[in-house]
Amino acid sequence: MRFACATVLLLAAILGAQAVDWSSVKNRNIEVPVPNIHPRMSGRITGGEIAKPQQFPYQVGLLLYITGGAAWCGGTIVSDRWIITAAHCTDSLTTGVDVYLGAWDRTDVKEDGQQVVFVDAKYVIVHENWQADTITNDISLIKLPVPIEFNDYIQPAKLPVKSDSYNTYGGETGIASGWGKISDSATGATDKLQYAVVPIMNNSGCAPWYVGLVGSTNICIKTTGGISTCNGDSGGPLVVDDGTNTLIGATSFGIAFGCEVGWPGVFTRITSYLDWIEDKTGLVNYGN
Repeated sequence: MRFACATVLLLAAILGAQAVDWSSVKNRNIEVPVPNIHPRMSGRITGGEIAKPQQFPYQVGLLLYITGGAAWCGGTIVSDRWIITAAHCTDSLTTGVDVYLGAWDRTDVKEDGQQVVFVDAKYVIVHENWQADTITNDISLIKLPVPIEFNDYIQPAKLPVKSDSYNTYGGETGIASGWGKISDSATGATDKLQYAVVPIMNNSGCAPWYVGLVGSTNICIKTTGGISTCNGDSGGPLVVDDGTNTLIGATSFGIAFGCEVGWPGVFTRITSYLDWIEDKTGLVNYGN
């Protein structure tokens, strides 16, 4: 049954950061109470597969120090200084965020290629028109304090080519990745990076599931068979499955009834924000 009440969806639909299980965060000499996480923060990959090390070198993990505790999100490297993630992940930052670069097992601080860089909250740019009540303009940028040195573990995704018209990607296939929950029964984010190959929907087929919430600045995926993003995946990448690692979405929201129930997963559509990204970072892809 599809629910047509936007009010119900606003109370129950948001996918966002996963509350941190501090027992899995090693070498942190911090005493933390049970986090009072944003009511909308919850995101994941369910029904997916474990990635191979170095398979998604553009993927980052974000340990966010927010009002009330800490939370986990994903993000995407797009240059040696800039990361794209979701506004709902970063709009309550207090001190800042630990950015996990080159990670596969996020809990293994000694794994080859993994680096953790702290970024002060003042270097995080939340979209000026982010609206939490309608989940509109759910995008933010993180500027690293120093340039990343790219290697086999750390590489940028490509921004879509800037043009007068854009592919909607409807009917194509995408790849979503992250450390989010791997089932509705899981109690927290997973250790090892997961991914899922997913069909991309036309917005006309997605909008009826989330009346009043899905617009032109969103992109949706089918979650047939319970293969979906979930708690902890928020802000993470959706790339088009054509071998180019072109970033087309950032995980935004879904239905809180469960990540395996078959409702579409909704992302921020990156092509809708290329002007904003260029204005804030100077980054643009004009193609060949």
